[in-house]
Amino acid sequence: MASANLLRIVFIFLFLHLTIINIFAEDMASAKKDGEETTRKRVSLEYEIDAYYSNIGLYISLTDQPIPDAGEKEELEIYKDLLFSSYIPRFLVLEAAVFPMPNLGVYLKEDAGDLYKEANISENLNLVKAITAGFDEPYAFSVFLGNVVSFTRPGEKWKQGNFGYMGYLISVGDYHIKDNDLIKDNWCELEWKIKGDRKFSTHDLHWSFRVGGKLHDNADIKNAIYLSLRRSRLDLEESGSILKNSGFEYTFDMDMKTLDPLRHYLVVDKKWPFKGPKIAFSLAVGFIWEAAKRYTGSLRSKGDGDDFQIIIRPNILF
Repeated sequence: MASANLLRIVFIFLFLHLTIINIFAEDMASAKKDGEETTRKRVSLEYEIDAYYSNIGLYISLTDQPIPDAGEKEELEIYKDLLFSSYIPRFLVLEAAVFPMPNLGVYLKEDAGDLYKEANISENLNLVKAITAGFDEPYAFSVFLGNVVSFTRPGEKWKQGNFGYMGYLISVGDYHIKDNDLIKDNWCELEWKIKGDRKFSTHDLHWSFRVGGKLHDNADIKNAIYLSLRRSRLDLEESGSILKNSGFEYTFDMDMKTLDPLRHYLVVDKKWPFKGPKIAFSLAVGFIWEAAKRYTGSLRSKGDGDDFQIIIRPNILF
């Protein structure tokens, strides 16, 4: 495990290093004189920081055109624009992602065993596991090929990660997380996705639709195909609206050979925005159901029954 910990440390250091470089680059760009061209370049470095999913990506236009701006178009109109142009991919995105909270869960179980055991609420509920569950990998490297649009609003500063995507994504990694244990596994995932993250000063909207498959080098982990849906809203101006300050995510995994159900993942969230600092507290709750046959051999859980894991996911949204 020492080499795995070292690899994670190096990866996180690289991630933070590139993030700092990009921040300085943005500061330099914001210092341009009035009237100078401000169109986004054909090659740009973008990043997102989040407790559960942080990433940094290199966006490369395959044509002589920069990333088009979809502004405040309606969702269906954005889908239509992306779909009608998706037969000719125009962008390549190279991304490295790290999942901080799942990594924290691995660390606490491996290197702070006493603290991890103290988090046992009952025989079937560990608070650390409930907070950090939901991600099967500590990190991932991805290549996206398809079309990209950005979302800007007149008079507002550009926000990192403000993009819509449609196309194909291939991701790879060399470790798998099960029950906060790090397991050696060279995996590869291919998916078609349509995704959007639109973040303005008054409201955020996130949506995702994915279908794909995942192959594992570790013979004790079943290969799967899946369908995933996600939609989330945050409205700082209508803090009392439940509909405009909530979200959900659902993923269904099936055995690639038999199409038998392997996993149901469902999370719903509620957000409480604060108008002053323009931040919000979010609490997501849900569950993961795993069929007993998702894992075999040494990874098979004790007993023959299916596994049920509660998810409790607090977060601060900026």
